Amino acid sequence: MLELTNKKINEEKINIRYSEMDFDKSLKPFSLLNYFQDIASDNAERLGFGYSAITPKNLMWVLLKYHIEFYDYPVGIYNLKLETEPRGYNKLFAYRNFRLWNGEHLLARASSMWSLVNFKDMSIANIQNNIDSPFLEKHEKQDDDLNFEKIPSLEKIDYEKEFEVRYNDIDVNRHANNGNYIVWALEPLEYEFKSKNKLKTIDMLYKKEIKLGEKLISQIQLVSDNETVHTMKNSQTGEDICMLHCIWEKK
Repeated sequence: MLELTNKKINEEKINIRYSEMDFDKSLKPFSLLNYFQDIASDNAERLGFGYSAITPKNLMWVLLKYHIEFYDYPVGIYNLKLETEPRGYNKLFAYRNFRLWNGEHLLARASSMWSLVNFKDMSIANIQNNIDSPFLEKHEKQDDDLNFEKIPSLEKIDYEKEFEVRYNDIDVNRHANNGNYIVWALEPLEYEFKSKNKLKTIDMLYKKEIKLGEKLISQIQLVSDNETVHTMKNSQTGEDICMLHCIWEKK
């Protein structure tokens, strides 16, 4: 159930399903990113700059970056609260924050960066000239804002695996859903590593879209026992499509 707690913040009570957990009942990162995307879409729709407002203008929101911090990774918890709010825009980028709660206990925070794109030629559109909503204001940095960290390049490849974009991977904009990238990024890691570690921070940079039937290769460098760097490339063109930097901690 989703309710509007004030003019700009959406709050959603979510009941984690078994299909959204891994083998030890931890919330799958893919499921969390889908929750982020769903509540963000609903919030934008309610505030006048969502799918129904921008599609007639041949525009779509494209996710560029995530920075996610976990203070207590969700494990075996079924009833959570997720919040989101738009944090304003500058000429080319819009910002959005998320918070995940278990009662009064903050489990995670995230910041995201988006651009408004013309889906006919994939050019970036000026947000101020195309969005008419009093709820999307000029961005002003706050002291408690999370920072987007620079993602290092791979210096060597410890793991890699190739994937093909399936029909079920495609979203309403006809390219791969944002959540799929974290599945592709983490899948090559060995079971032993994933079974003994949980995510502490994630930085993601989305660089290029990938479409139905195209192939990508996911490459990982194990920098240390608690740090991994990930790059996904289009197998045909060699272009980087997404990059991640992950910090882990022992379960």
